[in-house]
Amino acid sequence: MARAGTGTRRVTARRPIVPTGPGRPRPVAAQVTGSRGRTRPRRWVYGEGVHDEPIDPFNGDPADPAAGLHDPGDDAPLDPLTDVERQDVLEDLADLEIYQALLAPIGVRGLVIECEDCREPHYFDWDLLRGNLRHLLSSGRPRVHEPAYDPDPDHYVTWDYARGYADGVHDTLTEGTDEEPDAER
Repeated sequence: MARAGTGTRRVTARRPIVPTGPGRPRPVAAQVTGSRGRTRPRRWVYGEGVHDEPIDPFNGDPADPAAGLHDPGDDAPLDPLTDVERQDVLEDLADLEIYQALLAPIGVRGLVIECEDCREPHYFDWDLLRGNLRHLLSSGRPRVHEPAYDPDPDHYVTWDYARGYADGVHDTLTEGTDEEPDAER
């Protein structure tokens, strides 16, 4: 350890602390061969290996409380998204980015969607909705939905409201630039 004011400081890289024990394998660092031919552990990179959805803490556990429940992945595979459906989802993702950029600064936390199955409003924050749309693109099936816990409806808007707000901002910003110059000049 360096003393204060000496100007030398020794920094050693440490492996991240990961719980190990029965049923949990010890993490193995990837090996990288350096320029001198030596093998060293690969460095950890911030954000690498981040998942869009939570990891199942009971994965592989024989005492999993949900082990007896039906797995939706066991169903017959759904037809993949058509090109038109895929394009619609991509457009929704692009629109979502715009809506979040415009509405989040004024306190809107996300969008509310009227569920066709249960006829209940579902409140989605921006990241959750983005994750759901990406999941739909990758798997072709929507995620199972659950209502949010005690959301404040004043902090959520509908798709139509968000679209109208974005159109209004666009019209306001482009107002005066679409006009043709006077012919008298």
